[in-house]
Order: sequence, then structure tokens, then C-alpha cells
Amino acid sequence: MSDILSSQNLSFDDTEIAFKHQSNKDLKRSFWLYKMISNNLLVKVGPPLTKAALAIKLPIAGLIKATIFKQFCGGETIAECTPTIHHLSASGVGTILDYSVEGEDEEAIFDHTAQEIIKTIEKAIEMPDAIPFCVFKVTGVARFALLEKLNRKEQLKDFEALEWKKAYNRIEAICQKAYDAQQHLMIDAEETWIQDVIDEVALEMMRKYNQQKAIIYNTYQLYRHDKLASLIADCTLAQTQGFYLGAKLVRGAYMEKERKRAAEMNYPSPIQPDKASTDRDYDAAIDFCLENLQTISFVAGTHNQHSCQLLADAMELKGMEAKHPHVYFSQLLGMSDNLSFNLSNAGYHVAKYVPYGPVKAVLPYLFRRAEENTAIAGQMGRELSLISKELKRRGI
Repeated sequence: MSDILSSQNLSFDDTEIAFKHQSNKDLKRSFWLYKMISNNLLVKVGPPLTKAALAIKLPIAGLIKATIFKQFCGGETIAECTPTIHHLSASGVGTILDYSVEGEDEEAIFDHTAQEIIKTIEKAIEMPDAIPFCVFKVTGVARFALLEKLNRKEQLKDFEALEWKKAYNRIEAICQKAYDAQQHLMIDAEETWIQDVIDEVALEMMRKYNQQKAIIYNTYQLYRHDKLASLIADCTLAQTQGFYLGAKLVRGAYMEKERKRAAEMNYPSPIQPDKASTDRDYDAAIDFCLENLQTISFVAGTHNQHSCQLLADAMELKGMEAKHPHVYFSQLLGMSDNLSFNLSNAGYHVAKYVPYGPVKAVLPYLFRRAEENTAIAGQMGRELSLISKELKRRGI
């Protein structure tokens, strides 16, 4: 394959390449699962019914694991994820190991989560070509209410200051491990009312660990109307202070929650007024990163075909090498395989988020995926159409 990318070789409609890694059985399971998820009523009543069933110990964990969990998660442990990592790697798609336990508030659980994230980095050391990135959420290692208080710039009580010191030490231990291993590490974005403190910590980690290259990456949710400006400001800061900026560009995952809270608490919504504004800022962020590759390494985390095509075309126009070390595409496991595998086949760097953790613990992640999918106009229709096309091509 030539070292120069050709976006003309890229077809997101090639279902043979998109689903080559899936057996007939897996493809049919995906079809029926997406059929269920596309039912808005099911998505609305499913989460509370599932939680209630688990609370009264109905034996449904096995059903969840065999269906929605199998589609969107790699397993309950890193060891269970290993076949998925190999499976993706065989098609040139990397893995982003994501320990998806969230919403906890006990110190012992935070310590355990930090150690688990460090284990994902150790797995990446073991399989460097297959696992280009690791990732974590700050709320996985720090209490949400404490982050809220820090975000409001309120004075901490002595015990809270000690609690924050412990949380900060966990974050630093994770980043230090990544730096020692020279392993890319992404810090996920979260709700706006805790995001400022996350951004501050991410920049502190970049100043310390991104002196030679981008190791630590922060996440920019472009469905926020202020995040393109944040990206530009952080790039200027990196240039001024002499460090490299790691940036993961996403549209965002908390839109309905953000709008609802803003309405209830009577403050201006941080979310863009419409999808066109989000798309405009997302594509502008891609262009900005490409213009500043001497400072920025970035991951285009998107399920939007237009944005993927835009980035591929822009790279070709600039005569950039295939697999440029500062540019990655990324999608979630179980979704948009037509993007991931066709991009990989055309020679681009691609990695899939592979969430894992105990079935009950990752339910919030799974419910968010289902809700997010139904909120994206045409997402389910596109997935079903592509799977149907491949099933027909295979004569099934």
C-alpha cells in the first residue's frame, strides 16, 4: 500500500470489508439487537425495568451479557477482552481499553479502579501494536460531589482537601504509568458542571508528561458551544509553555442531561443550538488540528461519516503519510463498523473503544449507548441498512 493516503480508495458502503470480522451468527444477532434498540419505547422503559429486575435478583445478567453487553463490551475482565483485541487487530483496528465502571463513591472502589486502569496500561505494554490508547474517567477515581465543589471554586473542608489529594494522586499515578510506558492515555470528558476541574487537571498532566510528545490527551465535546475556543486556547497555551497537546474530538454524550439541568436551574444551556452548529464546530476543530500538527496529536472520535470523509480528504490534500503518528480515527465497539474497518482497510490509524467491567457495573454505560443511538437521527436506520445489505450479500 502506498504511503500516501487516497481517500478515493475509501468506501463506507463496502459492507464486505465492514463486516468481514463478523460471523453469520454474530451479524444476525447485531441485526436483531439494533432492531430492538431502534424502538424508542423499549429504550425508555428498558433501563428502569432492568435495574428493578437486578435489584430483586431476577436472573437476567446472563441475558444482558449475551445481548447488549456482547455487542458493545469486550468482556468483564481484561482477560475476557483479549480475544476481541486480537480480533480487531487482525483487521488493523486498534483497541482502546476502557474500564467502564462509573457512579461509585467509595475510596476503596476508587483505589481499585485506579489499579485496574494501570492494568490496562500494562496490557498495552504487552500488546503495543494492538492497544494504541488507554482511557479513564476522572469520576472513576474521584467522588462526583467533590469534583462539583472544586468546579465551583468553593473552599474545601480539611477532610475534603485530603480526599482530593488522594484522588489527584491516583490520577497522577495513572499518568506517570502511561508516561513511563510511553503509552497514549485519554482523559474522558464528563458533565459541564465538573468539566472545568477535569480540564485543569488534564492540562497539568500535559505540562508534566507531554514535554517530548503527546502522551496525555484531553477530550473536547464539540456539542458545547465553547469547546472549539477551548481547543484553540489550549493549543496556544501548549505553544507558549512548550508542551504537546493531546486532543480527542467528540461531539458529546450528555446532551439531554445538560439541556434538562440548564432548564431546571435556569442558566443558559452549554449545548449548541442545533446539530448543524455542532457539525460546523467539529469539522472546524479537525481543520484546526491538521493546521497545528507540530503541536497537536488528535483522535477524531466520531460516528459521523461526513466528518470521517472530511478528515480523509484533508489528509490526502496535504499529501500526508498513511498512518500519520498524530492522527487517529476512533469509534465505539459494536457501532459504525463501516467506518472503522473501511478506514483501516484504506490505511488509516483506527481504534475502537472496548469497554469492559462487571455486567451490573457497566449498565450505565450500556444504557447511555442505547439512549445516545436513538437520539442520533438516522443512526439506527443506517446500522440496520448496512447489516441488511451484508446479510443479503451473503445470501442469508
